[in-house]
Amino acid sequence: MSESWERDALQDLLTASLKEQRRARRWGIFFKLLTFAYATGFILMVFGLIHASQSEVISTEPHTALVRLQGVIAPGREGTDSSMLVDGLKAAFDDKNTRAVILQANSPGGSPVQSGIVYDEIQRLRKAHPKVPLYVVVEDVCASGCYYIAAAADKIYADKASIVGSIGVLMDGFGFTGAMDKLGVQRRLLTAGSNKGFLDPFSPLDEGQKAKAQVMLDEIHQQFITAVKQGRGKRLQDGNPDLFSGMVWSGATGKQLGLVDELGSVDSVARDVIKVEKLVDFTPQDSLADRLARQIGVSAATQLSTHLQPQLR
Repeated sequence: MSESWERDALQDLLTASLKEQRRARRWGIFFKLLTFAYATGFILMVFGLIHASQSEVISTEPHTALVRLQGVIAPGREGTDSSMLVDGLKAAFDDKNTRAVILQANSPGGSPVQSGIVYDEIQRLRKAHPKVPLYVVVEDVCASGCYYIAAAADKIYADKASIVGSIGVLMDGFGFTGAMDKLGVQRRLLTAGSNKGFLDPFSPLDEGQKAKAQVMLDEIHQQFITAVKQGRGKRLQDGNPDLFSGMVWSGATGKQLGLVDELGSVDSVARDVIKVEKLVDFTPQDSLADRLARQIGVSAATQLSTHLQPQLR
């Protein structure tokens, strides 16, 4: 009986010890999660508050304002969208100590809508601030939608090896009908409206829809051409049949064609053209909270419409 009592007591002790360990582990996990939540909230708060808006950029002496156009031009994606770019340009022009604005461009293009919004805003700002010139300075590439924007500037500068041009529009996608046939997959698409499944990649290509898409692309292309001609004026050597074909050129050849005014960099334009070497960067910096909110807001629409969105790239 003594051995049985000792065994039972030992078993109870071990059971109690295991329960205590589990309880301690659960509390440890709870406090770790609570600490992580507090840390995450603090980081989001800091990044949300420390937003480099242009109103916070202060310079008490004459300067050249710099706004950077980097990456693909699209709403709510990594790169550049019209709202942030316009905010930076407005702040740069509104600053009383700005002597000129440089838009530093390094982008393959993107949305014709976003590009058109910025183009129109640059024209408005130039009229509202006639004494403040805006120069585009191209780094590696300023093609398609990026060049659409650049055409609104007073002058365009580029490196001799920069890539410029690509004045064209595309709509790309895939057709999966052959692969579906091999796999024995049947497409079941129900629509209300004869064109609701417009260019559905899982259905055979409809020639009527293809023709309608081409009309739309041609219309947007013409808008692009008109904007370039309006912005560049007589500087444009439009006798070249490839000028509006989507072809790209080096900065040196672009100068010969009138796509570029002169060769130069941000530093050389600030020093030799504007004659104000001090640069103040007015480029908005998206906070982490802003990026998360914007990504969530546009993700569904992006997934649904990507294959139908014309692109200037």
